[in-house]
Amino acid sequence: MRKYVLLLLFSVPLLFIARQAQAWGFFGHRLLNRLAVYTLPPAMIGFYKANIEYLTVNATRPDSRRTVVPGEAPKHFLDVDRYGDSAAYKLPRKYADAVARYGEDSLLRHGIVPWNVVSMKNQLTAAFKAKDTNRILSLSADLGHYVADACVPLHTTRNYNGQLSGQRGIHGLWESRLPELLSTDYDLFTGKAQYIERPSDAIWAAVIRSHAAVDSVLRFEKEVTTQFPEDQKFGYEQRGSQTVRAYSREFSKAYHTKLNGQVERQMRYAAALIGDFWFTCWVDGGSPDLRQLQSRPSDKEQQRLASEAKETAGTPVVSAPGHDE
Repeated sequence: MRKYVLLLLFSVPLLFIARQAQAWGFFGHRLLNRLAVYTLPPAMIGFYKANIEYLTVNATRPDSRRTVVPGEAPKHFLDVDRYGDSAAYKLPRKYADAVARYGEDSLLRHGIVPWNVVSMKNQLTAAFKAKDTNRILSLSADLGHYVADACVPLHTTRNYNGQLSGQRGIHGLWESRLPELLSTDYDLFTGKAQYIERPSDAIWAAVIRSHAAVDSVLRFEKEVTTQFPEDQKFGYEQRGSQTVRAYSREFSKAYHTKLNGQVERQMRYAAALIGDFWFTCWVDGGSPDLRQLQSRPSDKEQQRLASEAKETAGTPVVSAPGHDE
């Protein structure tokens, strides 16, 4: 089974470059969307496998536009601890109710990922009803990204990069460095996608689960740090044409051991949840026969994506409100 995971890993386009903190990094997001395809039932998997490269590559599109498209950044996180004790259980599940209570400016400042996932779920359901191949694929790729974001503990706290606790850089360590180094040994198979009776409850459960892990994510890094001198905690690696400072392999492995499989569990959970959401959207969209749809994105859609990629690549990166380190 792990040999099959290795094949999946090496077939995922990798992008190992220094970037701002992003949930799961390019590597993780692409792997999770790819794995989710294999959870789908026979009536869906043919269509999704035919477009697996599209879903893999475009899994990272929301991060690419995060600092250049107004309103994109808040869709990736929710600072639960901005709202007080037990906030994850008490925050309104309907976005309109949350706006009425806190005001939209405040919500956008502290993140809206669970509400955004519900909105995206409704959009993908509508795309299935319309039998619109372009929107089905585009929204599936994006929805997979946001669902995965909700499964990252540091996307549920205002101390998202350890900047408030003297642990700056932990964001990339947990979600990118550890999977890149160690995921070939993970068991990421989850079984078949399940129908979600209450999508809003499901994504809030993911946020609650993630937020419950924040304490261990931060505390264990501090504990492991006491065991490593500074010159052994970090090192330099060649990535493409760049030499970059990175957490050492020894420190990363020690932290991974301390976490006792936490990253692996969250990745497996995220891959399953992505598949569950795709399947639920298809069922709620009338379970259309995907064999009767246009099998690939249209030329016009491919041109639009190419234009978007060129635009985001050519636009200066600016600080976005929220998790911008």
